[in-house]
Amino acid sequence: MLYENVKELCKKNNITFAHLERKLEFGNGTVRKWEVASPSVERLEKVADYFGVTTDWLLGRVS
Repeated sequence: MLYENVKELCKKNNITFAHLERKLEFGNGTVRKWEVASPSVERLEKVADYFGVTTDWLLGRVS
């Protein structure tokens, strides 16, 4: 759910995962790893803040 939600936000904002990773100072491929692994709370919060959504939304807890 998290990976798909981040993918959707990137698409809506016309940016790539690579662009998001550079802006948030993540390593290359970090976001793609979330397809099978969970990020740290700090990284989750950074992504939520960047897109102006809640961490609950990113995690699929609210619609």
